[in-house]
Amino acid sequence: MKYIVLLCDGMADLPIDSLGGRTPMQAAVKPNMDRLAAHSTVGLVRTVAEGLKPGSDVANLSVMGFDPTVCYTGRSPLEAASIGIDMSDTDVAIRCNLVTLSDEENYDDKTMVDYCAGDISTAEADALIKSLQQELGNDTFEFHTGVAYRHCLIWHGGNVDGYTLTPPHDISGRIIGQHLAGHKSQPQLIDLMLRSQQVLREHPVNRDRIARGLRPANSIWLWGQGSRPALANFESLHGIKGAVISAVDLIKGIGKCAGMKVIDVEGATGYIDSNFAGKAAAAIDALRDNDYVYIHMEAPDECGHRRETENKVHAIEIIDKEVLAPIMKAVENTDHRILILPDHPTPISTGTHSSEPVPFMLYDSTNEVDGVGTLCEQSAAQTGLFIQHGPDLIDMLLK
Repeated sequence: MKYIVLLCDGMADLPIDSLGGRTPMQAAVKPNMDRLAAHSTVGLVRTVAEGLKPGSDVANLSVMGFDPTVCYTGRSPLEAASIGIDMSDTDVAIRCNLVTLSDEENYDDKTMVDYCAGDISTAEADALIKSLQQELGNDTFEFHTGVAYRHCLIWHGGNVDGYTLTPPHDISGRIIGQHLAGHKSQPQLIDLMLRSQQVLREHPVNRDRIARGLRPANSIWLWGQGSRPALANFESLHGIKGAVISAVDLIKGIGKCAGMKVIDVEGATGYIDSNFAGKAAAAIDALRDNDYVYIHMEAPDECGHRRETENKVHAIEIIDKEVLAPIMKAVENTDHRILILPDHPTPISTGTHSSEPVPFMLYDSTNEVDGVGTLCEQSAAQTGLFIQHGPDLIDMLLK
């Protein structure tokens, strides 16, 4: 038996007027998902436990079968593991976004113009992060390059207890001052953010971006802090070999911490310009040596954060055509199960994550059942099947 998880990050949503009161899942033309859904077990699952903030970290841990209320130490430590940073027990990892802020002189008065600095490339970002390390790095703080706008700050001997740092994608278009309380409780962090502007403002990379009409990465934004993670080995837990395919360090980090094979795909960006066909090919190849493949698709989530309704619908359609279709063809003559779901909703109306249960469908080639006509939030709710504890979903998949 082969087990395939197609995780469509942030795919769930609310009805949207411009879509005629439909959600992106309902509006998308996705014949392959719907064909499977007609013969699948379909329902809702709570991937974000009560008391936890809705994020891809805790939600993907749940879908992979890990209980975040037990094992979660923070988002950035998982990303640090993917980058290859060997954290000590006294280190704190902090997500370091490259962002675009408005031009007001007072930092508190600036607006979060763009949490991803105009889709800055990894090559451009690497030059900026290296300059930040050269100018601001020391025995206490180390800057490490990640992917695109997502990077890592290691705080040796740091303290994360008792304060909260706001994700920048939660405050797009808002004045940042009222969201800086957590940073100001740790003056070292606010000092780094303020000083980063001096390094980045006149950097050749940003001058070039401005000349090309692109948004500059004119500040860092720190959030997602945590200590060294400790996840159980996936194969030891379940008796099968697993592989992870993703464009983002967070998901790769979970895979590495769980002892799974982590597969990089050239051209995988996490947005609608990603190498979707390459991810599908990598998944098919991985199934030769692995029993379980977790394919993480970031594009619907990014479109949700950017409030791009048409692109979110398009992202779902691309996943259906360029990822799911070739995988279905590749496994059609084998015993297999396919689990498809989002990790959390990312509603266009808010541009950020929410904690509501998400729709899922589980197809078993050896035991087809009467399912639903189309996979969406409404059809999943109407089945009456509800899994309260997200990590239990993997038991349904594997057992």
